[in-house]
Amino acid sequence: MTVSNAIPSYEIINAETPLGYEDRIPETQPTKRRKKKSIVWEHFTIETVSPGCRRACCKQCAQTFAYSTGSKVAGTSHLKRHIAKGTCSALLRNNDPNQLTPYTARTRGSGAGNASDTPKRRYRSPSTPYIIFDQDQCRHDIARMIIMHDYPLHMVEHPGFVAFVQNLQPQFKMVTFNSIQGDCVATYLMEKQHIVKYIEGLPGRVCLTLDIWTSSQSLGYVFITGHFVDHDWKLQRRILNVVMEPYPDSDSALTHAVAVCLSDWGLEGRLFSVTCNQALSNVALENLRPLLSVKNPLILNGQLLVGNCIARTLSSVAKELLGSAEDLIKKIRDSVKYVKTSESHEEKFLELKQHLQVPCERSLFIDDEIQWNTSYQMLVAASEMKEVFSCLDTSDPDYKGAPSMQDWKRVEILCSYLKPLFDAANILTTTTHPTAITFFHEVWKLQLDATRAVTSEDPFISRLNKIMHEKIDKYWRECSLVLALAVVMDPRFKMKLVEFSFTKIYGEDAHVHIKTVDDGIHELFHEYVALPLPLTPAYAEDGGAGSHSKMEESPVLTDNGLTDFDAYIKETTSQHMRSELDQYLEESLLPRVPDFDVLGWWKLNKLKYPTLSKMARDILSVPVSTVAPDSVFYSKSKEMDRYRSSLRPETVEALVCAKDWLQYGTPEASNALVQMIF
Repeated sequence: MTVSNAIPSYEIINAETPLGYEDRIPETQPTKRRKKKSIVWEHFTIETVSPGCRRACCKQCAQTFAYSTGSKVAGTSHLKRHIAKGTCSALLRNNDPNQLTPYTARTRGSGAGNASDTPKRRYRSPSTPYIIFDQDQCRHDIARMIIMHDYPLHMVEHPGFVAFVQNLQPQFKMVTFNSIQGDCVATYLMEKQHIVKYIEGLPGRVCLTLDIWTSSQSLGYVFITGHFVDHDWKLQRRILNVVMEPYPDSDSALTHAVAVCLSDWGLEGRLFSVTCNQALSNVALENLRPLLSVKNPLILNGQLLVGNCIARTLSSVAKELLGSAEDLIKKIRDSVKYVKTSESHEEKFLELKQHLQVPCERSLFIDDEIQWNTSYQMLVAASEMKEVFSCLDTSDPDYKGAPSMQDWKRVEILCSYLKPLFDAANILTTTTHPTAITFFHEVWKLQLDATRAVTSEDPFISRLNKIMHEKIDKYWRECSLVLALAVVMDPRFKMKLVEFSFTKIYGEDAHVHIKTVDDGIHELFHEYVALPLPLTPAYAEDGGAGSHSKMEESPVLTDNGLTDFDAYIKETTSQHMRSELDQYLEESLLPRVPDFDVLGWWKLNKLKYPTLSKMARDILSVPVSTVAPDSVFYSKSKEMDRYRSSLRPETVEALVCAKDWLQYGTPEASNALVQMIF
C-alpha cells in the first residue's frame, strides 16, 4: 500500500502475519474473507450506508470514515491515524491507563493481568519511536522545569496543573510539594558534583563576589559567586552559595558567609580577591581579612582581598545626585505625567513639537524611581523638548507648574554629572565579563573630572561637586591599585597608561602613586615566585610548583644540612623569575586593535612567561561588579520575594545555584534522581 510521506503509516507486527500485510478482502469474495486482525477494528464497526458503499464508524465518537465503494477498499491507515493521533476526543477522555494505544506501552508487569494477557502485536511508525512512559524521568523533568523558570514548588498541587498533567498522561502519579522539593534538591546535588570536580581542576585561583539581598522578614541572603579563568583562558563565573544570614547588618555576617563558602568548596589557599556590593565597616574588615588570610598567601598584605562593587558605587553616586535635586525632578516628572497619561494631551504636545520643528528623536516616558538610569533618560528627553513644554504652558490652561528656564538649566547641569556615570554603568549591561582593565579607563576619567571640578558659588553646582568628589575619590583610593595591576597585565598599556593617568590626576605627586603600583606589581610577582600556587591537577601538569614542594620535602637535603644551599637556590631562582616581569615591561606596547583578547594573548605567551602568565590569569579574573546586568542601575538592594523567603534556606540555595549551573550544561549529565526526604 502506498502512503504519502507527509503522513506516517503504522504497520502491524504479528506473530502469524507477515509485516505490512493488509487484510483488505473485497466484498465480492465472501467465501475467502478472513478474520480482520487489524487493531483498528477494536474501535470501529462497518456500516452499510447504501448499496455497494460501506463506511467505518468510530465506536467512541460515532464519526464515520470511508471504507469501501464497490470493489475499491480504502484501507485502514486513516482509521489508525484517527486513533493514534489523538483526534478522537471521546477515546482520550475515556482512555484506560491499562489499554494499549499506539503511543503508550504497557509493560509485562502492568495491569491486573498476567503474561498471557500481553498483546502479541503493537504499532510502530517509521518516524515515531515506540515510547515507554517513565515516571522518574517525568519527575526529573518537572524539577528541572521549576528550577529553570522560577516556578513555585506548590504548582504541582495546583488543581489546574494537576488536571493538565492527568489529561496529558494519565499514568503519571502526581507528586506533592515535599516530593518535588526533594527532587529539586536532588537535582542541585547532582549538578554540584560536576561543579566540585570542575572547581578542583582549575589551574588558578578563584575570586569571590558577595551580593547581599534583603527580605521582608529582615533576613539577609548572601549570594556568593566565584569568578575564575578556565583551562581555555576564558573568564567564567558560577554561583557557589546562597547563605541565609539572620542578622545581615552585623559585622560578622559576611565573615560567616565566606567561611561557609571556603569550607564547602575547598577554597582555602586558593582565594585571590573578594568584592562586596556595599562598603564594609572597619570592624567587618577586621573580621574578614584574618579569615581570608589564615589559609591564603598574604597577597600584597591582603590589599586585594576586599574591594567595592563598581555598579553599587555608581548607583550610590547617581542616587545622591538625584536626591539633591528631588524637588526639581518631581516638577519634571509631573510635566511628563501630564503629557503621557492623556491621549489628548500627548497629541497636542506632539503637534506643538512638529510645529516648532524640535529635532528630538527621543520619546517622553515616566521613569521608574528604583532604576536611576530611567530618571536620567527622562530628564534628558524632557530637557531636549523644553521649548515644547514652554509653549504648552502658554497654550494649555490646564497645564500648570511648568518648569522655569532656570529649572531647565539646572536639569542640563544635573544631566552632565549623570552622563559619565550612565556611560560607565552601561558597559556592565553590554559586556558579558567586564574586566578591571575596562573600568580603569572609566574610573580614572571620573576621578579626573571630580578633581578638576571648579569651585562654584552656585550652591546647586557646589553640592553636586561635593557628592561626586567624595564618592568617586573614596572608590579610587580603595580600588585603584587592583585596577592598575590589571592594566599592567594588558600588553597594550602596561605601566605607560598608569603613568599617564596618574600624572593627569595627581600632577607633581604622581610619582609617589606610580611607585606604589610599580612596587606592588613586583612584590606580587615575587610572591608568585616564592610561594607555590595551589597544587591543582592542572597546575601540577604545568610543573609550576611540583618541583618546589618536592624539594622542601626531600629528606636528603635536610639530613645533610644543606639549608643554606636551599636558601641560595630559592634566592637565585627568585632573581631569575623577577627578570621575567622586567622583560615583559621593557618590551614594546602592542597596537590597540579593537576587540583585543588579553587572556588569549597570555594563553599564547604562557611558555614565554610561565610565572607571569599565572599571575596575569588571577589578576585578570578579578571582578569589578557583584550584580547581574539587569540589576546594574538599581538604586537599592535587591530583595528576596516573599515566596522564596518562606522556603527552607537550603531549598533557596538549591533553586538559585542549580538554575545558574543548568544554563552552562554538564559534561556528563545524569538523569538518576537521588531520593531526598523532607
